[in-house]
Amino acid sequence: MRFILLSCCAPCSCAVIKKLAEDGADFEVLFYNPNIRPFAEYRKRCDENEKVCKQYEVKFTELEYDNDKWCELTKGMEDLPERGERCSICFGMRLRRAFRYAKENGFDAVASVLGVSRYKDLAQVNRVAHEEAAKAGLPYIEIEGRKGGMQELRQQLIKDLGLYNQDYCGCKPRKGDNDVLE
Repeated sequence: MRFILLSCCAPCSCAVIKKLAEDGADFEVLFYNPNIRPFAEYRKRCDENEKVCKQYEVKFTELEYDNDKWCELTKGMEDLPERGERCSICFGMRLRRAFRYAKENGFDAVASVLGVSRYKDLAQVNRVAHEEAAKAGLPYIEIEGRKGGMQELRQQLIKDLGLYNQDYCGCKPRKGDNDVLE
């Protein structure tokens, strides 16, 4: 089965990419993260993710950066907590685009690492992903990147590969026009 792995960042995806590559999985990493602000932060995370893919000889594709669309979809949700409705909207936007890319490019399924971070609710990610999968007519492969030694491998790879490890998920909800892109 040939599938897309939607990645949010190198720290969340590195252990999963390494394991899938070593297992001989047929996959491509897709970077579609219009939620990441400011743009300099987006660029840094994208470059780090590409670095991990090169390390394990995995194809990496970056899609468009459409922060304006993300801001439009999440308008009025700026003060909602992490794991709230804003996250569901964000996951839906990104997964919908990943499924579209998968269909357009002949992939059989989509997976993601959006629920690997301890700050995210894996059940929430999987619920939204299965909703988008049903709409797209392609399966969603659930990824568990925290258990079975994956968290320890992840921490070791961050250190060994010298990965930039950010201190927030990506979105800095707009509180006003002073939070513009760089």
